[in-house]
Amino acid sequence: MFGVLRAYILIALWQARPGLAGYDMSDAITFCFITQAFIAPMQLFGGGLTLPERIRSGDIALDLVRPASLQLWTLAEDLGRAAYLFLVRGIPPMLVGAALFGIRVPTSPGQWLAFLTGLAIGVVVSFGWRYLMALSVCWLVDDRGVAVASMVLTTFFSGMMVPLHLFPGRLGELALSLPWAAMVQLPTDLYLGKAPALETFAFQALWAAILLGLGALATRAIRHKVVIQGG
Repeated sequence: MFGVLRAYILIALWQARPGLAGYDMSDAITFCFITQAFIAPMQLFGGGLTLPERIRSGDIALDLVRPASLQLWTLAEDLGRAAYLFLVRGIPPMLVGAALFGIRVPTSPGQWLAFLTGLAIGVVVSFGWRYLMALSVCWLVDDRGVAVASMVLTTFFSGMMVPLHLFPGRLGELALSLPWAAMVQLPTDLYLGKAPALETFAFQALWAAILLGLGALATRAIRHKVVIQGG
C-alpha cells in the first residue's frame, strides 16, 4: 500500500511537471517500486543488527573475545540477511508495481550487472552506517534517539521519498555527495541507466571504505571500554 500511494503521488507530480529531474513518467514509477524494494535489504528505517541488545546485556564482551573480527562477522551476517530480504520482501513489491503500473526493465546484461553491483555496495554502505549507530549504545546506553535521527537522515537523503535530483541547488549537490545517496539513489539510477557505472561504483566504494574504517576504529574503542569496565 505504501508503494501504491507513493506511485500515485509521483504520477500526479510528473503529470504536472513532465520530464522533471530528467525522468519521464515510466522512470518515476520505476523509481518508486525499485526504492520500495530497497527498504528491507538496506534497513532504511534502521535496525537489522543485534549489537545494541548485546551491548546492553553485556554479551558483547563474549563477542569481542571470539577468534573473529566483530565487524566482519556482523557484516557477513548482515549480507546474508539483506540477500534473503531482497528475495522475499524486495522482489514481490517490484512485481506488484509491474503488474499495476508497469515498470522499466534493463535491456542488457551489463545494465543488470551494474545494478546488482551497485545494490551490493549500497548494502555495505548501509551496514557501515548502521554499525556505527549500533556501537553508539556503548556511550549513550539508549539508542532510541540515535535510531530516530538515523531514520530521518536516511529516508530524507537517500532518495527513498523522492529522487534526490529534485532537490534544488546546493542542497541537491550536498545530498548527492552524502553516503545515503549510495544506498538508494545511485543503485536506482544504475537500474534506470542514468548513472555512469564506474564513477558510481567508485563513489559508493569510497563511502563504504570510510564507514567501515570508522567502524573498525569504533570497535577498537569499545574493546578498550569493555576492558576498562571489567567486561
